[in-house]
Amino acid sequence: MRKLRDPNDVMDAVFEWCFRNHPNGRKKALPIYRRRKQFFMYGIFGLGTYIISIGSYALFTEAWNWDILVANVLSWIFATAFAFYTNRKWVFVNHQKGMFAFVRQLSGFGGGRLITLAIEEWMLFFFVWQLDLPNMIVKFFSQIIVVALNYVFSKLIVFKKKEMDKREIEDWGEEK
Repeated sequence: MRKLRDPNDVMDAVFEWCFRNHPNGRKKALPIYRRRKQFFMYGIFGLGTYIISIGSYALFTEAWNWDILVANVLSWIFATAFAFYTNRKWVFVNHQKGMFAFVRQLSGFGGGRLITLAIEEWMLFFFVWQLDLPNMIVKFFSQIIVVALNYVFSKLIVFKKKEMDKREIEDWGEEK
């Protein structure tokens, strides 16, 4: 049994378990899995980011009665810190390494997230303050839009994919 070191290993093990007794199913599913694995990982950690954002926002607004825009900025800080760490470490794993790349990724990630924060702040201001809709419902729906936009920013701008090296290609061989 192989050692599970990180969530990517867990995801690979789940895939292997699901298809180990179905060779034709594995053969057909493996290319799809390879192409979509990053998306699946983003979905898992995106859900974690969503929960952190919604949970901290609910704590700040519902339990402590803070202003919705201030609460949203603080929940954004927690969610963004979690998202950057998990995206860089486990989701977009084929990105460039090193201090320069880290600083470039952090600034690009932060810039993209600031854009989506502004969109979310506007949505909360408009729909809650101007239209008097319930703030938690607006937060739930605005987060769906924000998570989708953040994926686009992260995939296309921040964590640009590099070419796989020979060792990585061999790791994905048909026989493990």
